[in-house]
Amino acid sequence: MLDKRSFRDAMAGLGAAVNIITSDGVAGRAGCTASAVCGVTDEPPTLLVCINRSSRNNAAFRANGKLCVNVLSAEQQALAAHFATNALPLDERFAAAQWTSLVTGAPVLDGALASLDCEIESVTEVGTHTVFFCAVKAAHTQGAGDALIYYGRRYHRVGELSVHAMHAPQSGAPADCPAG
Repeated sequence: MLDKRSFRDAMAGLGAAVNIITSDGVAGRAGCTASAVCGVTDEPPTLLVCINRSSRNNAAFRANGKLCVNVLSAEQQALAAHFATNALPLDERFAAAQWTSLVTGAPVLDGALASLDCEIESVTEVGTHTVFFCAVKAAHTQGAGDALIYYGRRYHRVGELSVHAMHAPQSGAPADCPAG
């Protein structure tokens, strides 16, 4: 059986978008930083969001039945750190940015690259985490901007220059062969 450390070391090589997951409703406001978010299908538009079962946000997301996935820009790295720590009270985390809402009432981050406003359709428990399957009810995109990803246990900026560099022929790769 694969040990936890080996699995985590391997997962450090899987880059992922950094998101702030937010909710509001009967259980109050909740929010945390997460990279375990994935599109499931576009018919109907559905995401999955994984949250640790021991997180206080987990219970709030369940009770509220809705959440918003706010995809962060590279300029929002400090905000990602705010929402990743339990040391900072929730009110202070939310006070560090401007928020609006779309259909569900979950907080939508001003300046996020994209915000996907969702209703939680189903929940599955897997090990230490809850997998929320979420029906996307509304989406807002900002347009252009560099993205924030988590890779190698650190935050990184990904943007137009990075994308163009990936498509340039790499040393040792034939010019007519895609390098990525």
